[in-house]
Amino acid sequence: MSDSDAWAKACAEDLEAEKARRRAQRATEPGSPAEEFRRLFEAVADKVSGGLGAPLLGGQAAQTAAQTVQQLVNQAKAVVEPVIERNPQVFDHLAAAGSELLAAYRSAVEGHESRWTRGGTVPEDDDPRRDADPDTPRKKDDEGPGTGQHIDLD
Repeated sequence: MSDSDAWAKACAEDLEAEKARRRAQRATEPGSPAEEFRRLFEAVADKVSGGLGAPLLGGQAAQTAAQTVQQLVNQAKAVVEPVIERNPQVFDHLAAAGSELLAAYRSAVEGHESRWTRGGTVPEDDDPRRDADPDTPRKKDDEGPGTGQHIDLD
């Protein structure tokens, strides 16, 4: 076995050991979107119910505010939990739709950025230099982006 093979094998072993160490450190892998939503909801509920009261309100007012917040959190849990239990696939679809929207947004932004940085032509509908008022004269192409309207700074 050559030195490069031994090096590649050692690197692969180190990489696997590091991945195993990180998995053990995290302890839990991400669950389904429904489980992740449940975890998010629990974290927000804990933060809201534990984060209000004492420093801003004194004595009885703090206790009353904490009880009211806890009641609201419990009511929200009572509404949300059955929805999550009955419809876990809805959260899968929402997660997929969110990913698709993000991909579409990235694609649109990258397309516009590449046209603008290359100095290529931008379709009339996408041109940020187009005028809102058709009676206002258009700027020359060498003047850069903008509406061409005078701004009075005084």
